Amino acid sequence: MNYGIYYTIKWIIATPAPTVPGIIAECVEAGVKGAIILSAGFKEAGAEGAQLEQQILEQARRGKMRIIGPNCLGVMCPPTGINATFAGAMASPGHVGFISQSGALCTAVLDWSLSENVGFSAFVSIGSMVDVGWGDLINYLGSDPQTNCIVIYMETIGYPPVDIGSREGTVGCANRTGSPIGLVRK
Repeated sequence: MNYGIYYTIKWIIATPAPTVPGIIAECVEAGVKGAIILSAGFKEAGAEGAQLEQQILEQARRGKMRIIGPNCLGVMCPPTGINATFAGAMASPGHVGFISQSGALCTAVLDWSLSENVGFSAFVSIGSMVDVGWGDLINYLGSDPQTNCIVIYMETIGYPPVDIGSREGTVGCANRTGSPIGLVRK
């Protein structure tokens, strides 16, 4: 089983936005290679928050550190029991990879999935996408043997616009599973 991306996450950061660049710098100094930033107050809050995101990205790149978020619900890997979110419940294991920019939609889908007995191979709230983006997650889930299909809720593609996924990720997932990637754009 390929759960590598989830084992590289070493830190979950949920502190006020102005403290996050310093925490990322400390993580880089300690050799941490991955973090999830749940905190809000970044580019969605204006120019000052956008500057904080830039500082985070500069620090992370210095240490080749990958970041999910900020302003996200977090990440669940139900087959392994990893719940790096602030959600009130854990998703059931299954074979659907779910990626969403909206934490509110994530909680609604999570509640629905528990009542309808729908399981997930991964449940990812991607937030502001300061680093890890659509292509990264599509490629990862497209090669994950536990994932039979990927469902995405996309509010923005991001900047700079990126390839939504490589041939190996997008077509590979569809060819291996016989299931397409489902995309809902706001």
